[in-house]
Amino acid sequence: MTSELVWLIGLLLGVAVASALIARLRPDHRHRIRRLFAMYALYAVATGLVFAFDALGKPSWGNACATAAAVMQGLLLVSLTAAIVFSIALPRARVSLPAIASDLIVGLASVAATLVVLSQQGLDATNALVSGAVVSAVLAISLQSTLGNILGGVALQLDGSITEGDWIAWDNNKLGRVREVRWRHTVVETREFSTIIVPNAVLLATSITILGKRDGNPAPQRLAITFFVDFRYPPALVTRIVTEALRAAPLENVASEPPPQAICTDLAREAAREFIAYTVKYSILEIFDEEVTAGRIRGRIYTALRRAGISPSATPQLVFSEMTDEEMSRKRAARDAGQRLATLRQVHLFKMLTEEELQKLAAAMNQALYVPGELITRQGADGHWLYVLASGRVEVRTNVDPDGPGGEPGYPVYVANIEAPDFFGETALMTGEPRSADVIAKTDVECFRLPKDAFAAVLVGRPEVTEELSERLARRRIELIAARDGVQPSSARARSERERIVGAIRGFFGL
Repeated sequence: MTSELVWLIGLLLGVAVASALIARLRPDHRHRIRRLFAMYALYAVATGLVFAFDALGKPSWGNACATAAAVMQGLLLVSLTAAIVFSIALPRARVSLPAIASDLIVGLASVAATLVVLSQQGLDATNALVSGAVVSAVLAISLQSTLGNILGGVALQLDGSITEGDWIAWDNNKLGRVREVRWRHTVVETREFSTIIVPNAVLLATSITILGKRDGNPAPQRLAITFFVDFRYPPALVTRIVTEALRAAPLENVASEPPPQAICTDLAREAAREFIAYTVKYSILEIFDEEVTAGRIRGRIYTALRRAGISPSATPQLVFSEMTDEEMSRKRAARDAGQRLATLRQVHLFKMLTEEELQKLAAAMNQALYVPGELITRQGADGHWLYVLASGRVEVRTNVDPDGPGGEPGYPVYVANIEAPDFFGETALMTGEPRSADVIAKTDVECFRLPKDAFAAVLVGRPEVTEELSERLARRRIELIAARDGVQPSSARARSERERIVGAIRGFFGL
């Protein structure tokens, strides 16, 4: 009796320690904890019955319970060892083993332990093995489809062709992420927040595309978006405009390598519509957000073409009729001019101008649209435009030490937010210096670009505008320097910067 008590206490301590380690290190393996305690409970009950029947003077019943307790003890030792090896030791050694493989090992070890215990108890293990084989053969014949799914699950896990987390496409382009490969089926979760239970035999019998993987390693999935443009615009121009817009600033969930690329794919004619087909190739990092990412890319394509005066998928006949309809053209021009004038009137810089001067500026401006995350101006580039912000919000950033030690790129530092109605891009335009910061659209942005020569005509007759601009430029320049260098601006620095900017403006424009 003493040995049985020692085993009871020793196994209880082993189960408790293993369960605590699993709960701390591998909480996703809590099912092993439940299994350990369930098997220990059965072992403890069988051992308790041995004590009870011995006390009641029922030795034959006690012997049967002792055999059952010995079998449960062997199975518990196998489960305890499996829990320590598969849930603690192998994960700590960064060794991953398929769940089905570990289950098979535990199952075979359990069969072996049972046969050993039966032999030690004086029973014929050979007869038990033969009886088990006969029962297994009968079950295999009657459960062929189920057995096929089980063997399919074993094959899928052992050969590693599909692993948990893989995105797969099968059976007429059904798409989903593998959640788990079980004995009978594979659990696949779709982007529509549905779960598909796919029999393993089905996966083995059909072709499967594993998305975002090459040479067994994760790789960005290459996708494409098609758009169409009026045939009168040269393909080289369209592809350059779209490619530059997609590469100008990072796109969320789009890999930087290989970079997005626009190509001309077809010259097509469909009834009265004539167009050229284009495709944008890009690599996506997370397939789950494919549709949202595609929407962002389409937004950049649209705004880039609109800024260049190109209408996506235009019908030539419609365009020609609009061009020949003088009344419609006048109405559209008047509406656009009115919008530009309304925007100029809201910006404080232009409040001192006369209506005639505002109209001259409005006539020289052109519309530019941007989507969130798009780069509007780049630090170090030449300034050709003054941007008048009609709607939306932009963020100003400067790169600190863009040519740091070793030639590594600098890091962006936030300077300010600018919200409509306002303007930006004036420093480079007014002084001829390279642009001192990046300006990025934070929301959908509509702005108007005013060229240098049109604004110079206003400055010649309005020196007070030069004074106000110098104040504004000096203030923004001081903010930028403070953000870049991490120092507080001083009044003396502000006066010095203002005088420098006034001189630069007058020299650049010859005032």
